[in-house]
Amino acid sequence: MQKHNPPPPRNVEASVRETAPTAGFPVDRRRALVSRFWRSASGFWRGPKALTAWLPTAALLASVLLQLLIQYRLNYWGRDFFDAFGRRDSAVLRAQALLFLPLAGASILVAVLGVWSQMTTQRRWRAWLTQHLIDRWLANDLFRKLPFAVGEDQNAEYRIAEDARVATDAPVSMAVGLLKAVLSAGIFIGILWNVGGDLVIGVVGHELTVPKYLVIAVATYSALMTLAMTIIGRRMVKIIAGKNAAEAQFRSIGSNLRERDTAAARSQGEIQQQHSLSLALDDVINRWRELCAQLMRTTLVSQGNVLLAPVIGWVLCAPKYLVGTMSLGEVAQVTAAFVIVQAALNWLVDNYASLADCLSSINRVASLLMVLDQLDSEGRD
Repeated sequence: MQKHNPPPPRNVEASVRETAPTAGFPVDRRRALVSRFWRSASGFWRGPKALTAWLPTAALLASVLLQLLIQYRLNYWGRDFFDAFGRRDSAVLRAQALLFLPLAGASILVAVLGVWSQMTTQRRWRAWLTQHLIDRWLANDLFRKLPFAVGEDQNAEYRIAEDARVATDAPVSMAVGLLKAVLSAGIFIGILWNVGGDLVIGVVGHELTVPKYLVIAVATYSALMTLAMTIIGRRMVKIIAGKNAAEAQFRSIGSNLRERDTAAARSQGEIQQQHSLSLALDDVINRWRELCAQLMRTTLVSQGNVLLAPVIGWVLCAPKYLVGTMSLGEVAQVTAAFVIVQAALNWLVDNYASLADCLSSINRVASLLMVLDQLDSEGRD
């Protein structure tokens, strides 16, 4: 006997189409999706089991702060080491070498704590959110009522399994990275401000003083890098969202073909089934080709920045070093701070792809929740 899924109500089917995560969402729709996702996902830090969420979260915050403190101390260690190196002071060099051991050991231990706390937070949050989605999906047999509209929305299982993983892993990683970037910028700009000082240069027989020139230089350089990455990577969000949608569509078509009963499969014919899957696969491959081309362009900027930033730091310090107003250790210290600050200021552009992937999965989970909300509401009516 042939089984058929009942057609969904017209308004629910329209709701699925409206909430399908695409790169062309208006701002209000994107905000609504993020808000709906957070309303459910933030429950991990609330309720009777919130302690299991807050313990690794607190450890993660502590590891970020401790690592920055150690990095700050290592910055001054580098200054003292290179000053002693320049003076050929063997006694100080030995003392600094011995001091490096506990600093390195502490940094390693804190890094291990950071890995444990971050992955524990991600793992527990994923488990909580996935269970929440499963409960919502199975409650009152809502999974039977989900509309089977054409498009990526057919496969709710993919959203529960894969998108819930990305939507919990990426936000934690990105929140940690953003916190580090903000704190690093605030801390190490102080070193550029105090140690770098002002630069006096001769211009047409006159002396021109550039106040806090290293701070101005790092801000200008970071702004130029951000502008370059923004221009080159302006289509990144759209491309990644399209790639994720194509992957979901490919899985969905394969899943639906497998779940069709035998009579329906015969009526469609093997050739048509293979054609549908082939078209979906072609779309996936084309999307990945687009992403590859986009990543190649952004890599030109990011890799160039990795090579260029330290060199610019040394070049900017050279005038003061050559006239003796900055020691070798201070040059090394300021150059390291310059690299850290520009990386912090460029955090957003460096994480462009990760942010796009994260938002795409959040949108997909949120759209599933919205449809379940509507079906649940109609069931109570």
